[in-house]
Amino acid sequence: MSDSDKQGLSRRDFAALAAGGVTLMGNAMPAIAQASKPAIEPTRLVSAGETLRPEIVGQFGIVAAGRHYAVAAGTRILMAGGNATDAGVAAVFAAAVTEISHFGFGGEAPTIIYDAGTKKISLVNGQGVAPALATPDKFAAAGVIPGNGPNGGTVPAMVDAMALALQLNGTMTLDQVMQPAIELADGFVMYNFLAEVFVSQQKATSRYKDAYDAYYPGGQPPRTGEFFRQPNLARTMRIIAEADRTAFAKTKDRKAAIQAGRDAFYKGDIARRIGAAMARDGGLMRYEDLSSYKGKIETPIMTNVFGYQVYKAGFWSQGPAMLMALNIAEAAGIAAMEPGSAPYLHTVAESIKLAFDDRNMYFGDPDFATVPMKGLLSKGYAAARAKQIGPKASLDHRFGDPWAYEGKARTTPLFTPHMLKAPPRPTADTTAIEVVDRHGNLFSCTPSSGWMLGGAYIAGDTGVPMSNRLTVFDLDTASPNVLAPGKRPRTTLSPSMVLKDGAPYLAIGTPGGDNQDQQIMNVLLRVLAFDQPLQAAIEAPRINSNHFHNSFGIKKDEPGVLEIEDRVPQAVRDDLTARGHRLDVLGPFAVSTGIVAAGVVPGSGTLRGGADVRRERYIFGW
Repeated sequence: MSDSDKQGLSRRDFAALAAGGVTLMGNAMPAIAQASKPAIEPTRLVSAGETLRPEIVGQFGIVAAGRHYAVAAGTRILMAGGNATDAGVAAVFAAAVTEISHFGFGGEAPTIIYDAGTKKISLVNGQGVAPALATPDKFAAAGVIPGNGPNGGTVPAMVDAMALALQLNGTMTLDQVMQPAIELADGFVMYNFLAEVFVSQQKATSRYKDAYDAYYPGGQPPRTGEFFRQPNLARTMRIIAEADRTAFAKTKDRKAAIQAGRDAFYKGDIARRIGAAMARDGGLMRYEDLSSYKGKIETPIMTNVFGYQVYKAGFWSQGPAMLMALNIAEAAGIAAMEPGSAPYLHTVAESIKLAFDDRNMYFGDPDFATVPMKGLLSKGYAAARAKQIGPKASLDHRFGDPWAYEGKARTTPLFTPHMLKAPPRPTADTTAIEVVDRHGNLFSCTPSSGWMLGGAYIAGDTGVPMSNRLTVFDLDTASPNVLAPGKRPRTTLSPSMVLKDGAPYLAIGTPGGDNQDQQIMNVLLRVLAFDQPLQAAIEAPRINSNHFHNSFGIKKDEPGVLEIEDRVPQAVRDDLTARGHRLDVLGPFAVSTGIVAAGVVPGSGTLRGGADVRRERYIFGW
């Protein structure tokens, strides 16, 4: 018997109350049981725009992230008076402790920030570079760069990125925003998903003693509901926080104190122990790679589509490919199509294929490679590419010629993306954190690397799981993304931000590797071009193309293959098949993604946010 039954009030009684037809007074209860028509079951009530999860609304602040621990950390900082950046940084640190299946302390964290005070939007690079000893010849014999182990990673960038974010737009110190994460490193209750990852990755992680000792104390994986402690990582974080706290006590200069905390990681004993562990284990990274590392603040890349300004990281990331795909879809007339119809999904898929083929041919760190950025983002180029979308799905890789729209002749060698002839290697994933506060500040971060999948590598006794991003580089010297010391790989990490007439609108992101920008595009098209509610757009059926060469391991491609969730009607799937798409039909919410978003409602200035039912994303706000 349920509690409501014990109290003489059933769920049907509650439904009758919701319908406004019953008043519970004195002996009126029996009248409910005598009602001639049974009331509607409350869990079956259908409202306009009903979604599996409610869209979160409020006026104070909203935090959306991968797991409840990160959301709780961000919420705690908002309640303590912090702004969106303070909360976002706290959530990133918390995720680095509690989402180690997909992101750890030694990983990356590209971040886009909107400052409501200055009305300026900035990009914190947050992507580490290749170590000084990392050159293509080091991996020539294997034919592929590993994604795990002492040679899997770029220089850790997360700590630097979060310090830069706090200095740029925060109001708190590193010491303050790190406290929730430090407490979590002292111990958090293991949740089921992560416990299952520990079981599945025990053998792979056993290759690396420091990681195995840290994650499997006594040789046993932690179980759901148990406290999981990371004392070495907690000590590392306390060193950073103490350096910040000591410097602030002396100088009362918040930015200088943040720098002192940041330097405690990159220039002190922590970095020396990381470098020593790498040298011991045959890795290419050294202390000097950390001590000389310096991230930077950049101007993000932008395009205007459907009356909105969409911002992404630069051409050292895959982010501009989404802007290109949106431009192509807009030029192809997608705004006049029915969302979810066969013509609509066909246009989305073909736009993605064209843009991401160009990603693989032309993108690379602009500090090292000459990238036709103006041509790739031009509306004229998008219109020309849109004309290549025919009634049938293309099974070819159709690389464009953006140099014709660049305003100058090509100066680079021709690189043709290709799959590597090497054994497949495991890849893993990412998380995402989006925050909005009552002032309209926005924070969008896509942290990744230091993951367990494929076997975590922890550097010595620091507790820091190292990056896995080196594998994204190419070994072909003709590629703009070829491995080089001090260079950023063309990362898949892709925070996103949208403004409307220069005003804050939406911060949005997702895990998913090569899928990230495809999945964000799926959602943004519905929100920007069709004004659909945010949560409904997040939950709508998705597609995902595997056509182009992916970023990891052997750079596999699957021409014409289109993943599609089975909630897409059969008639639409049949139409897409007839057009030549090679459908890989997945479960109802099975595309590998986990969108989270938070933003400002135009006009009212109130706040809203959404979180995917895919990947158990989490959100809270008020």
